[in-house]
Amino acid sequence: MIFKDSEFVFTLPRQISWARRILIKPCADYPAPYPVTTSPQILSTIIEGIRKVSSADIIIAAATPSGKPIYPIYKSLGYNFHNVLLLDTKDSIFVEVENPLSKFFALPTFWIPNVVLRSDLLISVTPFRVSQDIARFSIANLLSLLPVSKYRSDKSGGWGTLYQLGIEKVLADLYFTMPFDLGIIEARQKLFYSDDPTKGETKECGKIFIGEPYEVDREASKATAIKCQYLPLIKEGKAKPED
Repeated sequence: MIFKDSEFVFTLPRQISWARRILIKPCADYPAPYPVTTSPQILSTIIEGIRKVSSADIIIAAATPSGKPIYPIYKSLGYNFHNVLLLDTKDSIFVEVENPLSKFFALPTFWIPNVVLRSDLLISVTPFRVSQDIARFSIANLLSLLPVSKYRSDKSGGWGTLYQLGIEKVLADLYFTMPFDLGIIEARQKLFYSDDPTKGETKECGKIFIGEPYEVDREASKATAIKCQYLPLIKEGKAKPED
């Protein structure tokens, strides 16, 4: 679904209103405000929508590419919500989970935070970011849930070994291995950048996209004519017969 940003109201899907633990994954990899990162305003809207119908535990979880603590970034972004747990996923217990695709694109398994596996509802919330003309939407936002300690290629941090495998293939595998229930793309503005999102350029858009992550990323890609290279791979994965 597509909303005007001024009309967006979050409603917890009825079929999962029973959820007792809800995890929200924002884009919070830099100490820079929206549209580089997920705004506290949209997180507040989501939290308010949940609280209207549910007393579930709400967890906000993210991590930094450097492996340094994320709590200073949470503070700089204004992430301060009543009765919401802010979590640094690098402090989680990680579990190796098998890729359900019999013919995977890049990886047969992923190390996934236990808090993700133990949550009833998973929501990815990301700004509309485009890197070198390639979209980075709600599914790409899941990458930073993976442990830097297991996927870095050098001392500088990041998920270098995954990029070496082909990041679009990795993201397609990740979609199937760590399935999120909802993707929300905060497209009040569109951010275009090369390597550093803090040095990008913005264009007004005035929209909020919400839906199942593959569907919402596809809708945002189609509506804005921005390529999202992991989407055709996911479509291919969905069409593969199971063993």
